[in-house]
Amino acid sequence: MNNEEESVDDLFARLPEDGRRTLEQIGMGLPELRRMAARDGGMRQVRGVLSEFTTESRPRHPGDDEGPAERAAARPWVLLFAAAVAGVVLTELSTLALHETALLVGAVCGLGVLFAAFRTRESRGGLVLRWITVAAYIGLVIAGSFGTQQWYLSLRGVEQPVTIAEPLHQWTHGTRETYCRVRLRDGSVRRVLGDRENCADRVGLKDTAVVDPTGHDRPFLGTKSEIGGTAGGIVALGAAALLALAPASAVAMGRGPRKKQPRWERTAGREA
Repeated sequence: MNNEEESVDDLFARLPEDGRRTLEQIGMGLPELRRMAARDGGMRQVRGVLSEFTTESRPRHPGDDEGPAERAAARPWVLLFAAAVAGVVLTELSTLALHETALLVGAVCGLGVLFAAFRTRESRGGLVLRWITVAAYIGLVIAGSFGTQQWYLSLRGVEQPVTIAEPLHQWTHGTRETYCRVRLRDGSVRRVLGDRENCADRVGLKDTAVVDPTGHDRPFLGTKSEIGGTAGGIVALGAAALLALAPASAVAMGRGPRKKQPRWERTAGREA
């Protein structure tokens, strides 16, 4: 049987399964092809349509293509970067009021970061860069929650003599915790940053503390040289670099040359 004698049914049956399914999804299934063939010159048109779907399909794996067009663009990566930066900034600002518990703010903002991350593409290294960005965000949030006050006091804090005040006692998870407090020169009593030591047996004694001139952060009981925080600063700088470089690398890689696919596979990607 030559091409002229083959029926629409025979031509349709010879198509790969993915090709038949794609034709049906776009409204060009067997019934429509039969109606087209019944018109003058219809078989020529049918063969022209089917010729676009005769390439054998290759196995598809997650991330083989870019998915929807918007996933291959720079926009999802820009949104991921913006969401991560916004979460870090909000966490840093909330440390003024919440101190170490600002980590909860970072966790809530992290939901938005994850949502933005899942909208990025997976191919061309995108999957790895996606999770590098998320990991960098987590590192910045943790470092910020526990290190921002120390860094700030190292830069802007002022050493002044203080008096050890009566400690604060609270029950936490069934355990009685003791929190050190100091009396500043202005007469106010403040809980110290990090609760460095048990002050219960030192009430009334003089010591040195690093105090925030604006009064927002807790005082640090000790001198500036004892604040430390160098390791946390290094971690934060590294995480910040990754947070900026990972999305930028993903965008650059996404603009590289792509392997050409058969037309029917591209159509299937749009219809999926």
